[in-house]
Amino acid sequence: VQLQASGGGLVQAGGSLRLSCSVPRMILSTFWGTTFEWYHQAPGNQRELVATSSDGSSYYGDSVKGRFTISRDNNKKTVYLQMNSLKTEDTGTYFCHAQGPGMDCWGSGTLVTVSS
Repeated sequence: VQLQASGGGLVQAGGSLRLSCSVPRMILSTFWGTTFEWYHQAPGNQRELVATSSDGSSYYGDSVKGRFTISRDNNKKTVYLQMNSLKTEDTGTYFCHAQGPGMDCWGSGTLVTVSS
């Protein structure tokens, strides 16, 4: 399964970005049952889980609660991460991850840079 992540870029602190992770070749029924996650990797740090969408529920890391929202569009087979009130510490590469029965796939990442 190929995950196509996009939407990163340069934004000022306090601004917003929306990341997208599409899986155009995934069967729709599989998409419905797949857990999607967004991870953040700051320069020199390990990947950190920031948001999860699974079984109709969403979960967030403490550092992004109230600022980030994960959502999915089943028709487009795309998962989004809406990032608001961005902080300089949100800078880094964001990775989309999909997991389900027999599946554990990572996207290539999209770079987000938040300037002060």
